[in-house]
Amino acid sequence: MEKEAKKEAFRKYLESSGVLDALTKVLVALYEQNDKPSSAIEFIQQKLGGPTLAEYEKLQAEVSDLQIRYSELLAVHQDKCREYEELKNTHMQEKETAKEEAPSEGL
Repeated sequence: MEKEAKKEAFRKYLESSGVLDALTKVLVALYEQNDKPSSAIEFIQQKLGGPTLAEYEKLQAEVSDLQIRYSELLAVHQDKCREYEELKNTHMQEKETAKEEAPSEGL
């Protein structure tokens, strides 16, 4: 009995959120197509506003390229941060050395 209640609650959820209407419209549009598309899934995805398989693959390739580029830029950034820290430490050491030498030159 509990399963039936869960199913009914889920059905009401789908109906109230407009999912059933959207799916029905898409399936009716597919049914009414004189020339059936070679891929029913792509047709449904396109009608629901999702990317086509080709668009999805293109986006996946773009994500992969961007992840590689991010990794490259992160490595460069980390190198520059290390260089900056080294220069800062060198500058601080030179400043300290200059302070230590300054009083002895004045005497």
